[in-house]
Amino acid sequence: MSEQLQEPNIFMLCGKVNTAAFQDMPDGFRVRLCRLDELHIWKRMPFDDEEIAKQYLGFMDDYFETVYAPKGNKFFEKCLFVVDKDDTPVGTCFSWKSYDKITTIGWYKVKKQHEGKGIGRALLTEVMRSISISDYPMLLHTQPSSDRAIKLYSDFGFKLLTDDTVGQRVNNIIECLPLLKAVMPENDFNNLKFTTAPKELLDFLSVQNVDEF
Repeated sequence: MSEQLQEPNIFMLCGKVNTAAFQDMPDGFRVRLCRLDELHIWKRMPFDDEEIAKQYLGFMDDYFETVYAPKGNKFFEKCLFVVDKDDTPVGTCFSWKSYDKITTIGWYKVKKQHEGKGIGRALLTEVMRSISISDYPMLLHTQPSSDRAIKLYSDFGFKLLTDDTVGQRVNNIIECLPLLKAVMPENDFNNLKFTTAPKELLDFLSVQNVDEF
């Protein structure tokens, strides 16, 4: 792929979802699938700044063509949008069977102007409700700037991985912990939990040449 997103790597694993974290979507918002003609919206969704979105458009194009396009319409059967009363997308997230084997959570994002309304928790609830017991454990990749999301993932049962590498990527959790501690409420940071991934999962990921999550 082309230029990677330049942030340290954090990986999280969930062995069992905490259903006590589930929440319904707040009034005025609903969840629907991303439509074919909205792909350009999804590619810009991770970025609050339009100039940064333009900078990383090549990366998003490459990622989509490498990971999702070979699966036909599967992306549009999985990718969720939260939309407001005008049907404007304000958030996204979905689960994906990476390498046709591992369930992953990807591209979670709520636009900054809509943070703090419960939209993200309700969206992740929608995603996690769709996942069967046989799909666990599941993985996700994130970064230290997504501290609000990390707190949310933790509420749902995700734990921070401490393995040195995950696939072809270095796990930067040790250097990221001070960054998280500096920005997260003390209680939220102290409630983070840690684990290691099953050896067979790490062995499988170690021979994959493409980052599919």
